[in-house]
Amino acid sequence: MTVVVPAYNEEATIAEVVTEFRGSPLVDEVLVVDNNCRDHTAERARQAGARVVAESRPGYGAALTGGMDAAQGEILVLTEADGTFRARDLPKLLAYLEDAGMVLGTRTTKQMVEQGANMSFALRWGNVTMAKLLELLWFLPNEPRFTDVGCTYRALTRETWTRIRPLLAESGPAFSPEMICAALLAGCRVIEIPVTYSRRTGGVSKHSESWPKVFKTAWLMFRTILRKRLGMGASRRAGDRSRPETTPPR
Repeated sequence: MTVVVPAYNEEATIAEVVTEFRGSPLVDEVLVVDNNCRDHTAERARQAGARVVAESRPGYGAALTGGMDAAQGEILVLTEADGTFRARDLPKLLAYLEDAGMVLGTRTTKQMVEQGANMSFALRWGNVTMAKLLELLWFLPNEPRFTDVGCTYRALTRETWTRIRPLLAESGPAFSPEMICAALLAGCRVIEIPVTYSRRTGGVSKHSESWPKVFKTAWLMFRTILRKRLGMGASRRAGDRSRPETTPPR
């Protein structure tokens, strides 16, 4: 299993994140993606035991794409560099990956959001609203159940990544819901489960530190979801239905 960590100027937190995930017996490598960092993120990640790759294309989606392309594991887990997700949730993700091609975490289960976490009422229900839009648009034939389109913490098989990779184009935060849409278009089974969402151990959010950024991110996600379903999705559905559903390696 490879844990992929996109990073942009996260020197305050990256070593702690790498150490925590490397400490899990389930993890074979932690891969940190240096997305044009101007601080000591890459150096501190290496010191903590991570493999570091550089991705010059700016953006959250570009960093995750570069990381998954470079990963060596047959199972890929995506997480954040700010310490908001816990390695102790890895067994839950893997348990459900037995029955799906992709397992999403959700931060909208209130009982799993720790005190001080960056999940205000507006952010929580904004994610729920976008998730329900995606759920409605794909109700037939998939009938998915989603509550959070923006949660980075997720697991997928190498096979799933190979299938959805050609369907992805977003380089920014809209990459997160685009991955979900692409998996549905490719005929993969997608399951969502609650994960622990903790307070950041340092730094500030790149996409929700201010209301203008929140609204911009929401708009980009909304546009991407509609485009994937009403645009290119229509031209791919017939071919994708004939493909067998993704099953994880045993």
